[in-house]
Amino acid sequence: MTGATSTPVFAGASRWPLSIAVMLATVMVILDMTIVNVALPHMMGSLGATADQITWVLTAYIVMEAIFIPMSGFLAARLGRRRLMLISITGFVAASAACGQADTLTEMVVFRLFQGGFGAAVIPLSQSIMVDNFPSEERGKAMALWGVGIMLGPILGPTLGGYITQHLDWRWVFYINVPIGIINLLMISKLMKPEPGRRVRSDRIGALLLALGIGSLQVLLDQGNQENWFHSGMIVALAAATVMGLVAFSMRSWSRPDSVLQLHLLKDRNLVLASLMMAGFGMALFGMIALQPLMLERLFDYPAQTTGLVMAPRGLASAIGMFAVSRLITRVGAPRLVLVGLVFAVAGTWPMTWYNLDLSISWFIWPSVIQGLGMGMIFVPLSALVYETLPRSATDQGSAIFNLARTVGAAVGISIAATVFTRMTQVNWNRLGADINPYNPALQQWLAAKHLTAADPMAAQLLAHELGRQASMIGFIDAYWFVTLSFLLLAPLLLLFRCKENASLASTGPGIKIITDSKET
Repeated sequence: MTGATSTPVFAGASRWPLSIAVMLATVMVILDMTIVNVALPHMMGSLGATADQITWVLTAYIVMEAIFIPMSGFLAARLGRRRLMLISITGFVAASAACGQADTLTEMVVFRLFQGGFGAAVIPLSQSIMVDNFPSEERGKAMALWGVGIMLGPILGPTLGGYITQHLDWRWVFYINVPIGIINLLMISKLMKPEPGRRVRSDRIGALLLALGIGSLQVLLDQGNQENWFHSGMIVALAAATVMGLVAFSMRSWSRPDSVLQLHLLKDRNLVLASLMMAGFGMALFGMIALQPLMLERLFDYPAQTTGLVMAPRGLASAIGMFAVSRLITRVGAPRLVLVGLVFAVAGTWPMTWYNLDLSISWFIWPSVIQGLGMGMIFVPLSALVYETLPRSATDQGSAIFNLARTVGAAVGISIAATVFTRMTQVNWNRLGADINPYNPALQQWLAAKHLTAADPMAAQLLAHELGRQASMIGFIDAYWFVTLSFLLLAPLLLLFRCKENASLASTGPGIKIITDSKET
């Protein structure tokens, strides 16, 4: 089985209106990964859920998205891109409206499952549409436009979610998708050229094994820290299901022409390298997005709306970085731009490891701007490198693999960042707590400044509060070191891309060509 046909899919005289429509769909789906986060405390009371139970609202969406992304290439071939896009958006909008009407946690989780399942195909499908509708010399611009949706969605989600939750109601976090989705449906139906589906065989057993492996992995990563990892029987069972499902799927499907995910494409060196780098990039990006709102609200007492506004400059800087590299990609070369982006990302993340509890708001903004600029410069050339050596008929399948790597990487990043923060906070609570004793002169000075003594009942409360703040701050710093190292470890992979200057592309400016070990494309 191969992907959808490579003929242009726009119906009008210009490809840009369809590009805007595709980007709008991408933003809508990606936004729902993070826009709900800040609304969770408000949802707990309405749905009668505890803090542990409410996390399933996030887990349900992420799991179904991860399960259905690998199947998007098969569905595009079977149904046709236009029909699949319309079905996906319609189902996503209907599920969003149902989420807004949910009265119990069970209803919400079920509707979120449908929302994630319908929305999953939109992301890889939109990327493959953009790739096939732009010539190679304009692919950087196409990926920059598509990347705006992918990058701005998760970054601006907390901003928009905080504003909606504070000024309207948490249900509008879901209702907002309805008018946007209807407009998007009208644009797609008018601008996108119908293309017939094809009768393609599918390996249903392989699909079930893939769903078992990916679904179990996502639940494991999402619930692992909360369940104390492998001290939990549930996590051990999920790990066994993950290994069994993915190993069995790989052995069964590596060379099967009817596999829902064409694993033989992993023979393409650039696809593998770009997917690995995107997984690492997702780890760093989503690890940071998970940590920063928690730090701002818990340690610095910022309200949800202010937290969102503090994080917004990162998204704007990412957009600037993406459009800047889209004009340079044919002149400088994609791997070099990724390297420059990594330098900026590290330069923006490293100062976060200097944080303390006496920072002004500018210390949260300027590092995130530098970091966001670097992230934008990484994302576009990395997205373009995926398709340099793939045949156009394989763009749907290649996009599915690439976006699956991004999704899994994001889940791994959030899980590791949360675990590092939790464990190191506890370690530092114990370490710092050992210094709290009546014979410590620093403690006596601290209490004297507050006109207290060690015997005062108020002193114990203040010390416990301050101990928690200091231990948490060190925990955040340790987690930011993880994000910094995630960016640094991506750099050596760039050496494995084989590139050379190609004089024959002089008509479009100096460029690069990515080659595999055995042939040049």
